[in-house]
Amino acid sequence: MIVVTGATGQLGRLVIKNLLHTEPASSIVALARDPAKAADLSQLGVQVRQADYTQPESLKTALAGADKLLLISSSEVGQRVAHHQAVIDAAIHCGIKLIGYTSILHANTSPLGLVDEHQKTEAMLKASGIPFVVLRNGWYTENYAMAIPTALAHGALMGSAGDGKISSASRADYAAAAAKVMTLPDQAGRVYELAGDAAYTLTEFAAEISRQSGKPVRYVNLPQEEYKSALMGFGLPEPVAELISDSDSGAAQGGLFDDQHQLSRLIGRPTTPMAETVAEQLT
Repeated sequence: MIVVTGATGQLGRLVIKNLLHTEPASSIVALARDPAKAADLSQLGVQVRQADYTQPESLKTALAGADKLLLISSSEVGQRVAHHQAVIDAAIHCGIKLIGYTSILHANTSPLGLVDEHQKTEAMLKASGIPFVVLRNGWYTENYAMAIPTALAHGALMGSAGDGKISSASRADYAAAAAKVMTLPDQAGRVYELAGDAAYTLTEFAAEISRQSGKPVRYVNLPQEEYKSALMGFGLPEPVAELISDSDSGAAQGGLFDDQHQLSRLIGRPTTPMAETVAEQLT
């Protein structure tokens, strides 16, 4: 039995849909804080169990009888370490035989501020004594595609990534990889550095928006603090603006680049081209 945390999130849903291609629905467990939000998964035959990171007993109940656990990193930045420790403790209690964890690309060397909680989680997994496999995910192309409407409205895509190369892939690509790893044998101890096949700069990303939309969009590079202020001016909360601007700054330092092609080899196909994700956003 395979348990997936964060099952009602965008990545979690995609992972489960991939698992359904090869695994019986009854052998898949979707964890959700609010099971009502996973009604569609339940209708597919997936077991839906209530679980809350802040309620350890709910996690122990939710993991009962499972063999494998995919721990999709918590969406609550700043709370991830406590959340992940609660899940790992429950996994120890329930005798889970393998944990898969979605970390961040090059977690051992990444310049991104986001890396801290991932490094601590990887350390907690090592200390747990449970066999584990790490999927160090690169950037989702969708992270940049979300900015396309604003870029079109202003004729400019803002950022602080400079000429940093970004080896992003689609969320669906990473989901396919996670599902594959959780069903392959002999995964304990493996660390996958997962990223897109092709890298681009934000200047090239802006050019692709222009090409497909027929509207002029240029990339405007700003110092990190100016970019953060601009994001807050658009209405983003300061913590979110800090996260986005810091990630761009990390990209400028090579933090989102990788050319090992482990992701495409793992899923058995090329990763989704950036242009395809741009086209999806435009339509």
